[in-house]
Amino acid sequence: MRIRLDLSYDGTDFNGWATQPTLRTVQSVLEDALSTTLRLPVRVVCAGRTDTGVHARGQVVHLDVEPDVLAAAAGRRPVSAPESLARRLNGILPPDVRVRRAVEAPPGFDARFSATWRRYAYRIADRADLVDPLTRRHVLAWPRALDVDAMNEASAPLVGLQDFAAFCKRREGATTVRTLLELSWSRGEAGLLEGRVVADAFCHSMVRSLVGCLLAVGEGRREPAWAAGILAGRVRDPAVVVVRPHGLTLEEVGYPEGDELAAQAARARNPRSPIP
Repeated sequence: MRIRLDLSYDGTDFNGWATQPTLRTVQSVLEDALSTTLRLPVRVVCAGRTDTGVHARGQVVHLDVEPDVLAAAAGRRPVSAPESLARRLNGILPPDVRVRRAVEAPPGFDARFSATWRRYAYRIADRADLVDPLTRRHVLAWPRALDVDAMNEASAPLVGLQDFAAFCKRREGATTVRTLLELSWSRGEAGLLEGRVVADAFCHSMVRSLVGCLLAVGEGRREPAWAAGILAGRVRDPAVVVVRPHGLTLEEVGYPEGDELAAQAARARNPRSPIP
């Protein structure tokens, strides 16, 4: 059977999501806890790999396990086997990663390929009175005031099906074509500036590069049209700074329902067409 796990983690002390030899990563810590609980090697698939220092409130993973193995791990607890698994994992996992929910996944579900969108938030304190030592691991302290209207003006032309090569670290054989569904900026009641970034998928360092570009606009060093010009160039521009990771959080992953889960997974596995 396939199990869906919903996770939250503080990425500060992790070297990103993906397993790396000798390094502490979210995947390796989770798989170790699962292997201990289920008493056999376990591999998981996630909705989106987060970089070093990036946090998650809504990461989704799946794993496949035989029902009798899951039942044996659950024991006689008066809850469902997946819920028992979640409780046991949270008793083993370190405090900077939690399993928020565990359920049997519906037919056709794939944590990575069934997803239709991922939503990130990037949080910034751009005034001295907004900088809070208690949130320093999750909010970027920026020394200059930012113009939200200018940042939204610069963001608008970036939305849609685009080649984001100018904002991605290239990987051999990987496409940089993505559909950016939303890129907007607003201030919460406390005054913090929050960027809302939603796309069907993201390439490596894409969100932090977009934010770095828009910060230059927000503080007045660049005109709003500069961002669209960078995108059109399709090459990395050294003037675009990749901002620090700690302000970034994976908030939510969206999935279709019913038969569309398998259909979406099939579509997502097809190579993306390049943009002329």
